[in-house]
Amino acid sequence: MTIAPLPTGLGVRTRLVDDPGHLIDLLPDENGLSWVRGSDGLVGWGEVARFSAVGPDRFAEADRWWRSFSGRVDVHDEVGVPGTGPVAFASFTFADSSPGSVLVVPRVLVGRRDGRAWVTEFADGDSATAMRSVTPVRPSGTLRYADGHLPADRYRHAVAEAVRRMRAGELDKVALAHDLLAVAEEPLDARFLLAGLARSYPTCWSYAVDGLVGATPELLIRRTAGTVSSRVLAGTIWPGPGGSDADMAERLLGSAKDRQEHEFAVESLADTLRPLCAELEVPGTPSVIALHNVSHLASDVYGKLPTDNPASLLRIAEAVHPTAAVGGTPRKAAVDLIAELEGMDRGRYAGPVGWVDGDGDGELGIALRCAQLDGRVARLIAGCGVVADSDPDVEVREAAAKMVAVRDALEG
Repeated sequence: MTIAPLPTGLGVRTRLVDDPGHLIDLLPDENGLSWVRGSDGLVGWGEVARFSAVGPDRFAEADRWWRSFSGRVDVHDEVGVPGTGPVAFASFTFADSSPGSVLVVPRVLVGRRDGRAWVTEFADGDSATAMRSVTPVRPSGTLRYADGHLPADRYRHAVAEAVRRMRAGELDKVALAHDLLAVAEEPLDARFLLAGLARSYPTCWSYAVDGLVGATPELLIRRTAGTVSSRVLAGTIWPGPGGSDADMAERLLGSAKDRQEHEFAVESLADTLRPLCAELEVPGTPSVIALHNVSHLASDVYGKLPTDNPASLLRIAEAVHPTAAVGGTPRKAAVDLIAELEGMDRGRYAGPVGWVDGDGDGELGIALRCAQLDGRVARLIAGCGVVADSDPDVEVREAAAKMVAVRDALEG
């Protein structure tokens, strides 16, 4: 566990402001934070405090730290909606053993929702709020690609072995991923990737936290005033020659393999969420959402938390992560098989990412369609849900189709 020292006499103020324009355009060239969908969302910069942890208790430890931190801050909130007052951007690793789970509290935050915009600023005693210096966004320039820890050919073998295990009855589903490296001639600008993803995928949540940049269509959990919701995605199809969105939707809804994969994902979320809820609504039939590069089966799940001691966002995330959509089922068998067959550290890919406020409300998506940026190198990861009927060659093509989102945005 790592905790940055806290300033004394810390105060935070949220106030309404005029429309700030495109939120992502406000970000500085280093260490920007983002959770934006369309014209709404949150962006931040500067750093007041940071918490990091590793291990199976990382969500609980982060929750305790956040409650302690937000409870000690002198808050002046003139807006009073979710995402105002003290806010931390969050990003957690997929696996318990991976380092890198983090909460970052920005010194300045700008938010917008439903036509209202606000700014939240931290001040330490009499010191002025940290100012940003916005420099022109740098395109990625020429990129070359290189194999990551698990190249596509080995990924194909991993999928084939997983299929063999499932046909032998060892488990029902596992979500396997592989990585690819994009190397630039100069350090990459996270804003270039983030803005490109936001333009191409306006219905996704475009996020940036501690070097992890992406746009996810999948909402793991939203907590607002005693209610929770989640968007489960599992089952994927991508455009073929001459295929329309309507044709793809019909094929996807008629695919027994994809419907089974989706059912596993919805059931796993409902089973872990139900004990935390007083009421839970689970749809019986999925819909289809069409994105720029792929279409998915989708189900929106809604719940109501008990009035007596409702769980916070981070504790709910602890219970539901990983769902079968990004892990598998049964959960432990799938997670163990992922570690065995992938043989790599996923980092924060497929982990919860988003934000939490001082009331324990917030939004956490699943970190998909993403890259971890480190200087000149971007590490892209994409994966697929694998069931007993999966074809390894098809799964390799699906992962490649999912990587198109980040590759196109990086290349501009």
